[in-house]
Formats: sequence, C-alpha cells, structure tokens
Amino acid sequence: MAHDPRTELTALLARALASVAPEAIDTPILLERPRDAGHGDFASNLAMQLARRLKKNPREIAARLLAELPVSPLVAKAEIAGAGFINFTLDAAAKTEVIRRVWEEGADYGRSAIGGGQKVLLEFVSANPTGPLHVGHGRGAAYGASLGSLLAFAGWDVTREYYVNDAGRQMDILAVSTWLRYLEFSGVTGVAFPPNGYQGDYVRVMAEQLRAVRGDRYLREADAVLEGTPGLPDPACTDDEAREQREKHLDALIASGKRLLGEDWKSVHQHVLSEQLADGRGDLEEFGVQFDVWFSEKALFDIGLVARCVELLEKAGHLYVQDGAKWFKSTAFGDEKDRVVQRENGIYTYFASDIAYHLNKYERGFDRLINIWGADHHGYIPRVKGALTALGLDAERLLVSLVQFAVLYRDGQKVSMSTRSGEFVTLRQLRGDVGNDACRFFYVLRKADQHLDFDLDLAKRQSNENPVYYIQYAHARVASVLRQWGGDATLLTEVETDALTGERELALAAKLAKFPEVIEAAAAELSPHQVAFYLKDLAAEFHAWYNAERMLVDDEAQKLARLALAGAVRQVIQNGMNLLGVSCPDRM
Repeated sequence: MAHDPRTELTALLARALASVAPEAIDTPILLERPRDAGHGDFASNLAMQLARRLKKNPREIAARLLAELPVSPLVAKAEIAGAGFINFTLDAAAKTEVIRRVWEEGADYGRSAIGGGQKVLLEFVSANPTGPLHVGHGRGAAYGASLGSLLAFAGWDVTREYYVNDAGRQMDILAVSTWLRYLEFSGVTGVAFPPNGYQGDYVRVMAEQLRAVRGDRYLREADAVLEGTPGLPDPACTDDEAREQREKHLDALIASGKRLLGEDWKSVHQHVLSEQLADGRGDLEEFGVQFDVWFSEKALFDIGLVARCVELLEKAGHLYVQDGAKWFKSTAFGDEKDRVVQRENGIYTYFASDIAYHLNKYERGFDRLINIWGADHHGYIPRVKGALTALGLDAERLLVSLVQFAVLYRDGQKVSMSTRSGEFVTLRQLRGDVGNDACRFFYVLRKADQHLDFDLDLAKRQSNENPVYYIQYAHARVASVLRQWGGDATLLTEVETDALTGERELALAAKLAKFPEVIEAAAAELSPHQVAFYLKDLAAEFHAWYNAERMLVDDEAQKLARLALAGAVRQVIQNGMNLLGVSCPDRM
C-alpha cells in the first residue's frame, strides 16, 4: 500500500518534537510545499511556532529538531532555511511512490475526509422560470455543479437545491405576456403588447400551445382587457416617471387577466411555469447539472411559513408599521436601509418569502448553507443575514458565494443579453456551438467573483491555446501510448518506479502528489477554479515530458515505469475533469 509522504513526515517531526520539547507536543505540525522547487518538496515552520513558547531562537530550535529527527529512507535531505524553516527533500523513490498510490486508489485518488460528513445545502442557479437559461446563468450552474462535486469528494454530505420562484410578480408578467400573445393569434386587435412584457419567441410558442389546446377558451375583447388600464407614455420617454407608468400599465393588464379569466388564470400561469421549468431542467441536465431538490417558493405560502416568519419578527420587536406597510429594521443589522416585508395591501414581499425559505433551510438541519448568487445580489447579503440573526439563528452558518455573470464575445463583439426583450443567447445555443466540455471548463477557469469574458472563438479552437483541449489531449495521448503498447494496464500497478530518475519525471510525480492537497484547498475555499488551474499545469508538465522522452523504449523496466507514470497522469486528469463535469476522450 502506497503512503502519503506528508503523513510520514508529520510523524517524524512529531517524534523529534517529543524529544526536544515534550511540554509542547500539542503544537500543530504544518507542512507546506515551497513555491521554489529548489527549497525542497516540503517545508515546516514548527521551529518558528515553538519560539515564543520555548523562548529560544527559531533556528536553534530547528537545529535541535533536526538532530532528533529519526532517520528515514523517505528523506534525502533535511536542512534549515531562512528564519527557521525546516525544508525536506524527498528521496527519488519516495517521490515516485505516488504513482503506485494513484493506480491503487484509481477514481478515489484525491478523495478527502476533511468535510467530516457535515450536511451542506448548496443552492444555485435558482433563476426565475420566466424564459430559457442564458449564458449568464450558465456560469452559476457550472460553478455550483463543480463545487457540489468537489465538496462531496472532500467529505461533505451535499444536497443540491434549486429554489423555484413560482409565486412572484415575474411569473404573473410571463403569464400575461403569453395571454396577450394568445389574443394576438386569436385575432384580437387594439391591445398593444407592453414594452416591459416578455418579448422572446418562446412566449409566442407558449401562446400557440394555449391556442392549440384551449381554442377560444381564454379569448376576451380588447375593451374588456384595457378597462381601467392607464395609458402608456411616449416610447421615447425613459425617465423614472415613464418607467413607473409602464409598470402600472403592466400591473393593470395582469389584474385584467386575473379578473377576466378567473380560475382559468391559474391554468395559464401553471402552463407557462411548467413549460419554462421543464425547459430549464432539461437544459441543465443536458449540461450535466442535476439537483436533488427543486424547492417551490409557493410551498412556503401554502404551509404558512411566510406569515409565521413575519409574525416571529414582529413579536421580537424587529418590525414597525409605516404607511400601512410592515418594515423590517434591517439597518439595525448592517443593511443600508430598512426593508418592507408586507405591503399595505397585505401582500408579502419577495424578501419575506426569502426569509421564510432560509428559515426552512435551518429547520431541515443542515450544518452549513451555501448560496450561490449573482454578483448583483451583493447588497442582499446583510439583509438576509440580519433577518436570520433577528430570528435567533446563527447567521454564520450561511455562506454566500457571488458569481460574476459571464460576458460572451463573438468575433470580438460583446453580445447583449436581456430576458424580457428576448435579445439573449441561451445556454442551450452556447452549448450547441462550443460543446458542453468547453462551456463547463471555461466557466470555472476564473475565480467565481471575477469578471469572465467568454471567448467563443477560443472555446472552439483545437489547439494548445484552448485549455480544455490541451488537457483532454494529454489524456488522449496517454490512451494512445497504452494502445500502442498493447499490454495489460492493470499490471502497471505493481511496476517498480526506480527507473524514473529524470528531472521531468520526478517533477511530474511531484505534481501528481499535489492533487489531494489541491482538492482540500479548493473545497475549503469554495474554489473549483483551483482544480482547473492544477489540471492545466499537470497537462503542461506531461506534454513537456512526452515531447522530450520516448515512452516505448527498449529497456523493459524503464518502459513499464514510464507507462505507469503516464497512466497515473491520465487517472488524475480523469478525476479532476470529472469534478468539473468535463469528459476525457481517449481519441482526439
């Protein structure tokens, strides 16, 4: 069984510490990889940690620790550096031992238990089901899916959830937009389609579906539809007053639909919700993004949780009434202004249902809650955490990871996106153009809260400049070599790796050994882009070695050792790409 050098080095230092300072054996022993390979394979600051407690110079303590360090075939050299670091250089055989470990553990290589089985609720995407997912939503989907896989691989018990906003005004706007298009198709004239309604072709498709299935059932006269509806301002007007007038006009049309259709309004509403939810679910599944739970906002109202939340906040003294509306004192919790939770007409705000949703998350017993939101929701964090604190909950259990929307560039030109106007590139269109693999990888190639320009031309390019192609090509190269060899790959598990003595081979083995550390760091920091960076570097080191050395040499021991190393590289690429939702073809 192959061993982790970090574990053995930690044990050696622990024995030295017990001899030098038995009163300080509780001092944590940390090992890090030096940035400069010339400083060895691992470094420990143990002597510097002990300096204050032992009241001695760190270099003096380091010298004593080295004097008591047990002899080990693992260590080729141990020396003091800088202010008191202890640098370890591993023996060549110890460096290549990782190859055996990769072969033994296979798809589990890199798996960790640092999560301790803690229950995590990961909520992401949660886009309003008012139209097809666009390329902006795609980044949150790719990041959330990759993060979920990463956390599970690192030992957390992950539940992936999509919060369906099926109870708000936006769904009413989509329903009335579809109904108005239905009236158009039915020959009703005189009702201008509102400029702030949903404009996309998918709305016309849903209207045609209604017409085909329901015939004239939802047909109403133009005069009845426009009764009590304020007029629209001049299209050229863009000031706040004009925008407010357009919104009032739209709200009046929604009220007309509800009044004229009665119970049939629910059918129209349910139709557009079902169509868009099914479309989004199918799109995400094709993208390799799946959820364990699809949670309905409407359910919060059905079980009375929204009303209960407002009541709890009121009883605790965190609400006040102004102009007939109930306001949450969110400024007392760091928000820039107080927020309405219930309007003067008795209708609860989206914020109120969001508070209820988060209370529900806590009541389901999760140890940790992670929300993935668009960067434009940054200001929403203090009010949600403030409401949780006001409810007597530990707001620190909630982590919010912000994702900048990706900006798509086609032929060097920025592509505009707006769901209501219908001028947007859907995630499905993007996937059809560049493929799932490029989409998934490019989306996580940058830290989530950093701006991302999605270069469509680069994503389709089959060259080393395209990172996903470059990594997949390394995997395919190994597969090709193994096919040329034609032997039984399972035999490579037991291969002796002493023949691997070249500088590139040892560097590549060291890179493989870093993979478990990358996994733990990326999971702890909610940063799957670290895995993407690592895979790029691993592929680069492999290609450099492949181009410099022959794999299928005459020397049998050297050939098998190189094949074992190459096979280990292939396995680690598979493990990393699997976490990112990217395939690893054997032929390219």
